[in-house]
Amino acid sequence: MKKILVCGAGGFIGGHLISDLRRQGHTNLRAVDKKPFGEWYQKFDDVENFELNLEHLDACEKAVEGCDEVYNLAADMGGMGFIELNKALCMLSVLINTHLLLAAKKFGAKRFFFSSSACVYNADKQRDPNVTALKEADAYPGLPEDGYGWEKLFSERMCRHFREDFGIQTRVARYHNVYGPNGTYDGGREKAPAAVCRKVIKAKLSGNHDIEIWGYGHQTRSFMYIDDCVHGTQMLLNSDFIEPINIGSSEMVSINQLVDLVEDIAGVKLQRRYKLDAPKGVNGRNSDNTLIQKVFGWEPSTKLRAGLERTYAWIYDEIVREQADGTSVVNRS
Repeated sequence: MKKILVCGAGGFIGGHLISDLRRQGHTNLRAVDKKPFGEWYQKFDDVENFELNLEHLDACEKAVEGCDEVYNLAADMGGMGFIELNKALCMLSVLINTHLLLAAKKFGAKRFFFSSSACVYNADKQRDPNVTALKEADAYPGLPEDGYGWEKLFSERMCRHFREDFGIQTRVARYHNVYGPNGTYDGGREKAPAAVCRKVIKAKLSGNHDIEIWGYGHQTRSFMYIDDCVHGTQMLLNSDFIEPINIGSSEMVSINQLVDLVEDIAGVKLQRRYKLDAPKGVNGRNSDNTLIQKVFGWEPSTKLRAGLERTYAWIYDEIVREQADGTSVVNRS
């Protein structure tokens, strides 16, 4: 049986990926994250679990040795509030991918997945909230998100050249705003859907019916539910398609519309306060799914309302539990 390594397994996407691989019947799994086990969102006793800092080559070699497939989901990252204020930390994730590729070459791993991001796309194409959906060619000429986006774009190229020069079957997905249960929703690294859910829930529970929105709320995004992300990720790794590809929903909404949806789910209406000096990212970003439909006959299809209902319910239960226990959220990112 092939041995599968998931790096970043203590985080949001990695935890869901391990869970899905187990559900499919895979039993030869290795999960790696630098966080202590108690801070992993999902941890399974029937999986080989390692606590390792993959910025270091020796840790990557320990993680990769004996593995046939490598999923690299490990990175120091978060929502816009984190990546705009921590550019150097985001850039240092290049060490993770570089050392994992070197280890994969050394130990003969057959397939290697790298989780890139829509932040690689040229910023000049994202200045209008009514953005034309971003197709894969729009990453060049390069003008990605400073820090985080540059690291992702560089690491994409490294994956390409390790495939060309050393024969490692690398696959690259450009994720667009993944959300869902069992993810970060507080502490500064959360992304917009989780942040909005948290703010609405706390406003509802406290009776203080107002909400802070970063920017004017006109900026647009598409948000992909975690189940679609996990399916698309495995589909890509196990395919013969070798170029970077979008894995994201094409259902675009503004941040104000996102708040509308969560308010409706919660059954409340809040007074909005717009924080215009807060990090807000590009004005518009959406996924063009023409290529993934052509190659795979598939695209992420979970409607935003349905995914938000599940995400809201999980975050609500977590916040109520924390308030009852008198504990604070652990930032597991």
